[in-house]
Amino acid sequence: MSNIQNKTATVARLLLGTIFVVFGLNGFLGFIPQPPPPEAAGAFLGGLASAGYFFPLLKGTEVLVGVALLANRFVPLALTVLAPISINILLFHLVLAPAPALPLAIIAAQLYLAWTHRAAFAEIVRARHELPAAPALLHRPLESHA
Repeated sequence: MSNIQNKTATVARLLLGTIFVVFGLNGFLGFIPQPPPPEAAGAFLGGLASAGYFFPLLKGTEVLVGVALLANRFVPLALTVLAPISINILLFHLVLAPAPALPLAIIAAQLYLAWTHRAAFAEIVRARHELPAAPALLHRPLESHA
């Protein structure tokens, strides 16, 4: 990877990590005021909130994965965990509460980072995976104790 690509990946990783740490913590601390959502979005969010566990789980996951990205640890795992979250954020902002700029930036950063870490995903996206041969120790015949 060239120096420019390396710096671009670092910026994308830090930006993505910051976004998820800030918005994840905001879910617990409420330091960024949110305008009232449109009616359909409010009904959707109310349904999720009524479960009781969903938002703490979601926001806790966002914080942990954001910290992993900021620390440059487990980046492929972090991207994998964030993928369904980011897709739902994008769809929410396309369908229920139109404001797709930030979600599109999140998706773009994730796709770029996934591309830069594509070697880590090579085994996951392979259509067939051959199991490694068992060690020779497991293929020895059993000895009789006669």
